[in-house]
Amino acid sequence: MALMLNGMGVSRGVSIGDVFILRRNQHEYIEQKISGKDLSKEIKRYKTAHSNAKKQLRKIRKEIPKESPDDVSSFIETHLLMLDDAMMASSPIELIKQNQCNAEWALKLQRDAIVKVFDSMDDPYIATRQDDVKHVFNHIMDALVSSEKTRTTDKKTQWKDRIIIADDLTPADTMIMQHSGVAGFVTEMGGPLSHTAILARSLDLPAVVGLHDARLFLKAGETLAIDGKNGLVIAEPDETLIEHFHKRQRDLRRKAKELSKLNDAKSRAKSGEKITLLANMEVEEDLKHLRKVKASGVGLYRTEFLYLQDNKIPDEEEHYKTYTRVLRALRGAPLTIRTVDLGADKEIDAVNSGPVAHNPAMGLRGIRLCLNDPSIFVPQLRAILRASAKGPVKIMFPMLSTVPELLQAKHLLETTKESMRINGYKFDEKIPLGGMIEVPAAAISASHFAEHLDFLSIGTNDLIQYTLAIDRVDDQVNYLYDPLNPAVLSLIKMVIDAGVKHKIPVTMCGEMAGNPNYTRLLLGLGLREFSMPPNSILEVKNILRQTRLSTVRRPALSFLHCTDKEKQSALLEKINS
Repeated sequence: MALMLNGMGVSRGVSIGDVFILRRNQHEYIEQKISGKDLSKEIKRYKTAHSNAKKQLRKIRKEIPKESPDDVSSFIETHLLMLDDAMMASSPIELIKQNQCNAEWALKLQRDAIVKVFDSMDDPYIATRQDDVKHVFNHIMDALVSSEKTRTTDKKTQWKDRIIIADDLTPADTMIMQHSGVAGFVTEMGGPLSHTAILARSLDLPAVVGLHDARLFLKAGETLAIDGKNGLVIAEPDETLIEHFHKRQRDLRRKAKELSKLNDAKSRAKSGEKITLLANMEVEEDLKHLRKVKASGVGLYRTEFLYLQDNKIPDEEEHYKTYTRVLRALRGAPLTIRTVDLGADKEIDAVNSGPVAHNPAMGLRGIRLCLNDPSIFVPQLRAILRASAKGPVKIMFPMLSTVPELLQAKHLLETTKESMRINGYKFDEKIPLGGMIEVPAAAISASHFAEHLDFLSIGTNDLIQYTLAIDRVDDQVNYLYDPLNPAVLSLIKMVIDAGVKHKIPVTMCGEMAGNPNYTRLLLGLGLREFSMPPNSILEVKNILRQTRLSTVRRPALSFLHCTDKEKQSALLEKINS
């Protein structure tokens, strides 16, 4: 008899395979006293394990296919950077010396100390960052107790065509899964915006997360069918269910082939109106994906990676060379550069923002950090201005919350322009300036912001979580993360209306923009510019090309007054039919 379980579907696609139970974090942490003469051997043992953990991650990074989404390499790169940090590289060695203990116990002490610090913080991003820390410690622990060759070989042979069941997965595990030809995975932890979920979508692996106690209900070797869209997990499906899943797999392959025909199609609604489809990018490698789907340009270039990749503040020349390379690759398409949004979960050692904040996501981050320390901000502004002489560039400030804050940033920009004029630099004197609307106060005051800006961009990821006061990566409360909440939609409509009133464009660049379930709703609310991950563009284009805008305005406005979840679902089904 089939057993049906429900988690959170985070990656479109269905799959069938035998269960493989991955038991992570099962290491035994036993304290052993090490005599003085053997301490040097234990330290050497730790250093070897640390080195082997890095080698394994570098090997995985090297094996990433060129066509893979760049979220994958970014996550691996983050773990490599963390391995180089003193908390991983040298602190455990000091603990071995101080406690005269074995490497495993020292590693456990260091891990527990860091996790305790994370647990003391009330931060909407901290859960994902804490998971990264645990994953990196596990890499070292694995290297202490087993060889890299054995681990990797075993996984590649044992995981093929299997569905992996685990408490959680590291980016490295997820990459090995893709190379091993796994059928999909189910995790007990995680949410729709966790790193695991993002990677699953990027790699097109069917996945269900947040299925608590999955390993208690599912047995190794039994047949499992998973629906990554609806979060459905079926153990021991009968022949009828298996055939149903095989049919859906064939349908999905056929749909992907059909969508590829839209690469060169115009982004216009069925009623003729032009809709702009832009791409989000984080690293230069993203360019090949947005060119493939013929995006109209870059609507959001997250520049934090320039800081995070080497854990340092890049100078003006590094910024300038990067931006000019991107502009050459875009061949005349516009590039919207968001000034650096450090803080919260994106920190580097070179930026000292003072004492540890109790809630970093609402502390000194984004434009606040840049205004607090112009030495970070001004070199980037100078580089962007210089790059604007090479192609169409826009500047966008993140995390705006008050108009005086915006005016202060604009004043600093104008001062930078004047300095560059004096020194003979060429730049676009009319370079467009925009602001990210991701704080509820900014959305309510969007009309006031629009008086001082050339465009607005709605960042729905933060706007939704700040509006609803929930941590979007905490699986205990992320069920409240609801883009259809009328408060959220009313704020989105306010921003769009402010753009219309002041005759400036409004773009949406959060996850909501790339979700085809919301395309017609957003069109009905008046949105005409979308910026999204490149692999979402064709599906969104397909929907808008079948949409008459006059038919979606009235039903879209109905959402602003609907608080009943069942009625919201019915309205969404109606507008998408």
